[in-house]
Amino acid sequence: MSVPLTKVDSAIAGLSISDEKPIANEKEVKKGLKKDHKRTSSTSEGIWNIKDLEEQGIEITLPIETQKTGWKLNTSPNSIEDKDILKLYLVNPPVKKIDLHFPLGLVVTARNLKGVTIKDALDAIYKQFKKKASNPLRPNKGHADDELDKPYLAGFEWDKDECWTRLLVHQKKEGQAQQPSKKSKKKAKEEA
Repeated sequence: MSVPLTKVDSAIAGLSISDEKPIANEKEVKKGLKKDHKRTSSTSEGIWNIKDLEEQGIEITLPIETQKTGWKLNTSPNSIEDKDILKLYLVNPPVKKIDLHFPLGLVVTARNLKGVTIKDALDAIYKQFKKKASNPLRPNKGHADDELDKPYLAGFEWDKDECWTRLLVHQKKEGQAQQPSKKSKKKAKEEA
């Protein structure tokens, strides 16, 4: 009985014996996968970085709908009647972020990794111009109606000669007269 023992004494014929260390458990397998995994869900195809557009000389365009909102800067963008406008990209080709410059020097940045929409820009502006809260502990939060000289959004302007990577925000004193909704038309007919 002097038969030498092998690594696996009860090996079945046809199996080979290797010196490699087997993976101990599932956690080590998952750790190995995480090292090689690159996050791709946060980047969308066709969405540009504004600086890349400048380097390549690709000009951007603005939808005309931004001038038709009649939106007051210190009210929620959800108050806009035409909700389809909010879903449009702010610029074409779409970008991940863009700076919005106001005439008095305020700079607001609108961001969205899937492309900045008009709603993203209006949300960023609204965050700066929210109406004052009635909390006496935070008196400088937001702007009251009478503090804004031009409280309505007139539109955005892109001037590539001044700065390629930002939009100028234009304001106006009065909002456009909104068309009466269907409900108010029905009320007018009932009263007559």
